[in-house]
Amino acid sequence: MYHQQLNMEKLKLLPLLCFLLLSGAADSARVFTIINQCKTVIWPAVTPGESFGGGGFALRPGQSMVFTAPVGWSGRIWGRTDCSFDASGNGSCATGSCGSSLRCGASGAPPASLAEFTLAAVDYYDVSLVDGFNLPMVIKPVGGQGGNCSAAGCDGDLRQTCPPELAVKVGGRTVACRSACDVFDTDQYCCRGQFGNPGTCQPTFYSKKFKAACPTAYSYAYDDPSSIFTCSNADYIITFCSNTKQSACSYHNNRLVCSSSSRRSGGGSTLIMLLFTSVFALLLH
Repeated sequence: MYHQQLNMEKLKLLPLLCFLLLSGAADSARVFTIINQCKTVIWPAVTPGESFGGGGFALRPGQSMVFTAPVGWSGRIWGRTDCSFDASGNGSCATGSCGSSLRCGASGAPPASLAEFTLAAVDYYDVSLVDGFNLPMVIKPVGGQGGNCSAAGCDGDLRQTCPPELAVKVGGRTVACRSACDVFDTDQYCCRGQFGNPGTCQPTFYSKKFKAACPTAYSYAYDDPSSIFTCSNADYIITFCSNTKQSACSYHNNRLVCSSSSRRSGGGSTLIMLLFTSVFALLLH
C-alpha cells in the first residue's frame, strides 16, 4: 500500500518534470556564429555586447567567431570598416563607428547595415537598412523548430549601385550608402508627421534601390511584411559579404551544421530521450 501511494505521488510529479525539461529546451541559449566573407578585415560590433566578446572585435577575411547569447537578449549586430585601433582598443572607423572604442557600448553611427534580434520562446530577427548601408549581411537560422526561419538580408552590394547623392566616399570609393531620411530629412523619407503610419509611408525611389540589393531586409520604417522573421529554438549564422542563397556552416555540439539543415544536431531528440529516461527511473525507484 505504501509503495502504491509513493508511486501515485511520483506520477503527480510527471507534468512538472515534463514542463521543466521541455521549458529548458525552448529557453536554451542561442549560438551565434559571425563570419567574414569580405575581402578585407572588418570589425563587427554588438550591443549589448556582454555575451559577444565585450561588444567588438576584428575578423579577418574568411574568419569566424562563435558566441552564446541567453534567451531574453535583445540587441543588434553590425560591421565596421576601415578601422584603426591601438593596443588599448582606442581608434576610429570609416563606417559604423560607435565612438573611439573597439568594444561598443553604444549604437554605431549611420550609415550601417544592422542585424536585429529579440530572443524569446519565439525569436524575432531582421536585417535593417533604415539607417543606411555599409556592408552586405545575411542572417540564417540553423535548426529552427517553428516559425518562418527564413534567411534575412542581402543578395547584392548597395555600395556598387548607391545613388551619388546618398554615397559616402573615402579616397574616391563608395564605402557606404546613406538613407534618404538621413540625407534629405523630410517627413516622407523619414516616415513621420502625416507619413508616420503604414498607410501613408510607402516605398520611395530610394528605398526601392535598397530593396533591390537586399530583398529580405528593411528598406524603410514600415517595410514589415517582407522583412521581419520569426524562428523558435534556433541558432544563428550572421555572414558579412554573403547572400541569402549561399549556404553557411558552423560547429554545434561538435558537429558541422549548415544553414540548410532542418534541425539541430540531435539536441531535441536527445532531450526527449533524457526526459523519458528520467521519468521511468523515477517510477522504478
